[in-house]
Amino acid sequence: MPDRSATRSRGIRAAALAWALACGVRGVGGQTPAAAPESLGLSSQRLERLDRAVEEYVARKRIAGVVVFVARDGTTAHFRSFGRLDVERGVPMPRDAIFRVASMSKAVTSVGALMLMEEGRLLLEDPVARFLPSFAHTTVALPPPEGSAPGTPPRIVPARRAITIQDLLTHTSGISYGDGPARAQYQAAGIDSWYLADKNETIGQLVDRLAALPFDAQPGEKWIYGFSDDVLGRVIEVASGMSLDEFFRRRIFEPLHMPDTSFFLPPDKRARLATVYSATASGGIARAPEPGKGQGDYVNGPRKCFSGGAGLLSTAADYARFLQMLANGGELEGVRLLSPKTVELATANHVGSLFREGHMGFGLGFEITEDVGRGMELSSPGAYGWGSAYYATYWVDPHERLVAILLAQLVPPGNIDLKEKFRNLVYQALVGPPGPAR
Repeated sequence: MPDRSATRSRGIRAAALAWALACGVRGVGGQTPAAAPESLGLSSQRLERLDRAVEEYVARKRIAGVVVFVARDGTTAHFRSFGRLDVERGVPMPRDAIFRVASMSKAVTSVGALMLMEEGRLLLEDPVARFLPSFAHTTVALPPPEGSAPGTPPRIVPARRAITIQDLLTHTSGISYGDGPARAQYQAAGIDSWYLADKNETIGQLVDRLAALPFDAQPGEKWIYGFSDDVLGRVIEVASGMSLDEFFRRRIFEPLHMPDTSFFLPPDKRARLATVYSATASGGIARAPEPGKGQGDYVNGPRKCFSGGAGLLSTAADYARFLQMLANGGELEGVRLLSPKTVELATANHVGSLFREGHMGFGLGFEITEDVGRGMELSSPGAYGWGSAYYATYWVDPHERLVAILLAQLVPPGNIDLKEKFRNLVYQALVGPPGPAR
């Protein structure tokens, strides 16, 4: 009798090859294998729902262009581009488009700091002042007493304890983006936005100036989103003896084969940089202004300020390799950046109920799903991820062995809800465990 399992296995491999060739999928960064969704426990028919949803938003001019990426068990299952890289010039969105990934930079900065922790160069409990003396005596701005006259300045008090490396990683340092009680002082200091690509100064100079400003909360008492990762990036520079740009390139991007990830763009890659659009009041989009947070200074700017919080450019394929390293417990294709125990530490909740009123946890740079019901979204316990001001999102689901990324360039995004639908549409396509089709 014929060996039915062998015949079936050959059929699965043939179908996977045909699918990959038809879709032009070469895998993560052109090196990781691709396969038919069914061989990975996903439904091609259900993934078409994802494609149709993105195409609808593009057709309705709610977003200019999008790249989506889904991998399972380290194998690319779905990698598509939609819409336009540049609407006015009619340039289609390529899968290797380069995006400003803003706060998706934070995960890279977290990994860099954890690598130095593993090398014995820093401890999570170390005070930031061990590396940056300007943080030896920080202060906190308290709102004026209730009933104070308009324009009453905030009260400035000393911090009750030193800010630590862990505080930076968990966003419990009290450092905001300058939108708290001392907003006027941040504006006067020129440090009132996450966008630093236009700064004609080093991150060290900016961070030292930041240290003299009052922060928004006492260390460890609140989850506050802000410049913590920019400070952490400067700590990496001091602890490693390299600029953040050099450290990321030599220690992370080159080992992981991420050729299109950097702080600033080489001129020969300019044609692949996606254009930024903004939502309009009428529900459409318009080309964002230049310069500024719109098209920005990533090509012709000063190229001096390396923002660990929001400064990187990347592609879906490059960033997928970075996430797959984390999904693998710190290793990719024989290159190990972190130990599995360090990844476990980074993706545990470190802030109790301080983040999102306890609906989600927060680790060393990542939002963490602890309980699917409390998180109120499709997920698995232990899944982690984050996003970007430019309307991008990513997550890793260790239980489902899943990596998912959506990249776009839309700021501000208005009331578009594509990111939320993307998550639902990825999870609804999971119909079985990874492995041979069933």
